[in-house]
Amino acid sequence: MGKTFKGIDVSQFQGNIDFGKVRKSGVEFVIIRAGFGKYANQKDPYFEKNYKAAKAAGLKVGAYWYSYAATVVEAKAEAQTCINAIKGKTFEYPIYFDLEERSQFAKGRAFCNSLVKTFCNALEHAGYWAGIYISRSPLQQYISAYVAKRYALWVAEYGSRCNYGGTYGMWQYSSTGRVSGISGNVDMDICYVDYPAKIKAAGLNGFKKTTSSTTKPSASHAKKTVTYTVKRGDTLSGIARRYKTTVAKLVKNNGIKNANLIYVGQKIKIK
Repeated sequence: MGKTFKGIDVSQFQGNIDFGKVRKSGVEFVIIRAGFGKYANQKDPYFEKNYKAAKAAGLKVGAYWYSYAATVVEAKAEAQTCINAIKGKTFEYPIYFDLEERSQFAKGRAFCNSLVKTFCNALEHAGYWAGIYISRSPLQQYISAYVAKRYALWVAEYGSRCNYGGTYGMWQYSSTGRVSGISGNVDMDICYVDYPAKIKAAGLNGFKKTTSSTTKPSASHAKKTVTYTVKRGDTLSGIARRYKTTVAKLVKNNGIKNANLIYVGQKIKIK
């Protein structure tokens, strides 16, 4: 196994944390609870403070959102509330959907899959690397393998080993850890993936995509905006193919309401 990273996860229940001491104790990253549920006032009251202090101490940071969603619509609302809570910040670790309510598991596998996909896809759409936090037993019972593989997976199983057979990026191995700078118990985690490198390279979680800075300005000037005038028989997908772009980008850049309705003589900006 390659390099592993040592981390903790925290919420308001840890109270005031001395992140400087946490960092000195050898902890490399912290996953901070951003909030729970679907209402703006359910943002974790310590989230802003924890985020600022952890970053100032030189720790890498991720976040999680505890779900109470009883429907897919509620999961979508939770995702939006989470996005509102975390926007404007940078995270070196994924943003996790925390699924652990019995009432959710009671509705079965297809339902749990749909909650995860709804929340995580909304986060991805907003430019975040999305993940799921779940205990091993419900993971095996209520989450299909293809869903578990699709997002960053953080498995909780307390003990000396994680008995989940699939691949996972992070393991929460204890809820009774002790770390300098925190009074009382704290969850302990081991990460097996270099998320900071992957997230920064992909330009996600508030980071700008890393390309060598020397080539960037000239390349961006070379790509001047082209204005294309629609001719008879043109389709948006045809134009997108010709200019090596996507229909979605053309729609977005030109404020097109219906991708199937373009007219002869219409000017389309291609960026």
